[in-house]
Amino acid sequence: MALIRVLTAALLLLGAAKAAPVRTDSNPLPGMPPVLDPHDIYAAARPGALSATVRGDVYRVYVPNSHSASVDVIDPATFKIVEHFKVGKEPQHVTPSYDLRSLWVLADKGNSLTRIDPASGREEQTVRVQDPYNMYYTPDGKHALVVAEGKRRLDFRDAQTMALTHSLRVPCRGVDHMDFAANGRYLIASCEFSSEMIKVDVEGESLIGRLKLPGHAMPQDVRTAPDGSVFFVADMEANGVFVIDGEAFRILGFIPTGKGTHGLYFSRDSKYLYASNRGEGTISVIDVHSRQVAKKWALPGGGSPDMGGISPDGRVLWLSGRYNSEVYAIDTGDGRLLARIHVGKEPHGLCVWPQPGRYSLGHTGLMR
Repeated sequence: MALIRVLTAALLLLGAAKAAPVRTDSNPLPGMPPVLDPHDIYAAARPGALSATVRGDVYRVYVPNSHSASVDVIDPATFKIVEHFKVGKEPQHVTPSYDLRSLWVLADKGNSLTRIDPASGREEQTVRVQDPYNMYYTPDGKHALVVAEGKRRLDFRDAQTMALTHSLRVPCRGVDHMDFAANGRYLIASCEFSSEMIKVDVEGESLIGRLKLPGHAMPQDVRTAPDGSVFFVADMEANGVFVIDGEAFRILGFIPTGKGTHGLYFSRDSKYLYASNRGEGTISVIDVHSRQVAKKWALPGGGSPDMGGISPDGRVLWLSGRYNSEVYAIDTGDGRLLARIHVGKEPHGLCVWPQPGRYSLGHTGLMR
């Protein structure tokens, strides 16, 4: 930890130099929908900007309970569980499909994807898929990108049929989370057990870079900045957020947040980045422009805030309490805890649905 503190100080000095924004209209990935605002790739996900596809979907929070092999479904209006169903072993995340017509429960140890019909909020068919710890979609909508963590692979599958088209073996341990460049041409992914990041060419489906993080880093969630200039990477051992230039693939800086930093979520106006600090029961609110923590919210009585998402109107941050068998609803205006809801064992990547946006890049709702 002493080494990380020294390296963190050095990175903070380096952080004064910022990467130039990446032009979102510069050589975009063929087939990717054009960016609405070149200064903000999340402009289509403003409060209430629901696609016609999802306007009839029931408003719910879907909670995968990893150690209960189940999903709890919460009604946000009452903070009550209204549905509960069993799924495969160790469900990790609930992921919206690219076309917004399906929600998938990813059970990595059960080797299965269970579809939820977002119009009814109920489970439907189950598809056999090897080791789906996490899942994303390429920005052109062609492929579901299954993160097979235990197999050290990224599996490119047909987005409609889930048929495997290509497996990319990765030279790192614990590949988990990722996000895509503003122009969709590449992604960077975290490898939590080997303290590094990897860079993948989306169209070529090939590895094009590796980046070692300082000390005994343990990178987790990854999010692209609204202007496309950098990637933010939560790190559970460094206790903060690395700022990475994706083009040059180098570290620009580091933002100290709190113990066990894990999940990252942008406010609906793209001005703030919420970082959940799982090891201390807090949420850091990062000012995206200054790249500094503007405020910090503590959960009364503690907790283990992990993964989640933002309500359609942007007023509530929903997070799973990984080691407390609970879910937190947090007011984004003042950080007040609105509800603490008891759920199954080890709730993980919960999904709030519906969400604003034209299409989903996966995880628990990377909407653009």
